[in-house]
Amino acid sequence: MTIEKLRRRVDLIDSKILGLLNARAKVALDIGKVKTRRGRSIYVPEREKGVYDRLVSKNKGPMPPASVKAIFREVMSASLGLEKPLTIAYLGPELTFTHMAGMKNFGMSVDYKSCETISDVFAEVEKKRADYGVVPIENSIEGAVNHTLDMFADSDLRVCSEIYFEISHSLLSKETDKRRIKKVYSKSEVFAQCRSWLEANLYGVRLVETSSTAKGAVMSACEKGSACIASELAAKKYGLRVMYRGIEDKANNITRFLIIGTNDVKPTGRDKTSMMLAVKDRAGALHDMLVPFKKHGISLTKIESRPSKVRPWEYYFFVDMEGHSESAKLKKALAELKRSASYVKILGSYPMADGS
Repeated sequence: MTIEKLRRRVDLIDSKILGLLNARAKVALDIGKVKTRRGRSIYVPEREKGVYDRLVSKNKGPMPPASVKAIFREVMSASLGLEKPLTIAYLGPELTFTHMAGMKNFGMSVDYKSCETISDVFAEVEKKRADYGVVPIENSIEGAVNHTLDMFADSDLRVCSEIYFEISHSLLSKETDKRRIKKVYSKSEVFAQCRSWLEANLYGVRLVETSSTAKGAVMSACEKGSACIASELAAKKYGLRVMYRGIEDKANNITRFLIIGTNDVKPTGRDKTSMMLAVKDRAGALHDMLVPFKKHGISLTKIESRPSKVRPWEYYFFVDMEGHSESAKLKKALAELKRSASYVKILGSYPMADGS
């Protein structure tokens, strides 16, 4: 068959796909009307996970599963935009890793709102100026993002979903010779992830902390003799050149992000629950906190302590575990936990992301 005939076949298939996409969009509009009438959330993480799982299981190739998921991410993003315009707050400016994680989760057909700080992301959602927020919670190399943990102590927002995003850092600058660089902008966590490379290649250069990697790119774009550590997409956005790629000290540099909102998420069969608790000040209190989870066969995936900021040497514990808070065994464990803990707060149950 000639290439012209093959292209005509592709054109015919594309026309059918377009017709089906618009048919799907009409149904999405009807779904949006029902959700609005019943006061339901437009974004339903458990439903999205079900769609992905079903399509991947039906996929016979040659298109790989990751491509199927990426395509339907945008299909569902367009549907969300039709059902109700959604606004997603993120730690900005544009093309921070938080922004890119948000796009990985919500696609390109929703509105994104840049925020200066993690506190601002929480505030935008709490004040209903944004429907959801995206915040970093931990990195595979440097550990927890303490600012996000601390925000949950006073916020009533819920964790609705999680995203794992692979991070690759590049040195960006308008300079062409690294010997001209006297200053490097980026986040403190990023400097920590690139410490060995910086010591070997830019020893003695001043490191200036910024609220985000993209903020560092903005500053570097306006200042001679400076550079920043950010993503390659930020280089294109802010008119910088990529001097060095992949300068992180360790491979498999992955950051976990949380989607925060006001709605609870129903069980999917493969879920995670996040909670915050405080234990009574007595011998063996921490041991007693862990016993109910072991007793009921619940796997804990993360335990992080933070000062309560109320009294010296008093701490909150942030705990992630496998399972949904509505499951029978987790309900039993929580009931027993409340007898030994002085404070228990469920932050949310949500689908476990790929990479968990």
